[in-house]
Amino acid sequence: MKRFLLFLTAFLPFIAQAQIVPETAPDVKSDNVPVVKFGYLSYETALKSMTDYATAQQKLEEQRAAYEKEMQRVEDDFNQKYESFLEGQKDFPRTILLKRQNELQELMQRNIEFKAKARQELKDAETEAMKPLKTKLNEALSNVARKQGLALVINTDANACPFIDPTMGVDLQEEVAKLLK
Repeated sequence: MKRFLLFLTAFLPFIAQAQIVPETAPDVKSDNVPVVKFGYLSYETALKSMTDYATAQQKLEEQRAAYEKEMQRVEDDFNQKYESFLEGQKDFPRTILLKRQNELQELMQRNIEFKAKARQELKDAETEAMKPLKTKLNEALSNVARKQGLALVINTDANACPFIDPTMGVDLQEEVAKLLK
């Protein structure tokens, strides 16, 4: 360890003076420090501007409506059976009363499981529907960024970047939207 420290202190002045500049740096400031260029856009806005987005959302809405309709039917069915149970419970013998209570509990549990499964299936369907759109958008972003020599693209959604100096970054929103149409 002592040898390393001696080596480091002996060569530190030389290391500090050395400036490493990539050979293919697109832009270099006067003090030989490479300039990193970046782009920015709202990913959600770009996604929503795609022509296939409306179609995907329509299909998802139809699927969501079908699940909502079935959930309402199941809930109405449960409510009807529960009301019937409440009306007749004073006249039921104990065995029938317990049997009907168990049936209602099982029905309620199945309804809860169905709703949870329906929510998960809708979430999975949305992920699957958006996957090709996001792939297409990511490819477009890649092409635009490479064409303009950008090191990275920043997503400005959810106030991730409250300030971006427009003189230092490139707004890609319009160019990406044109490319996707």
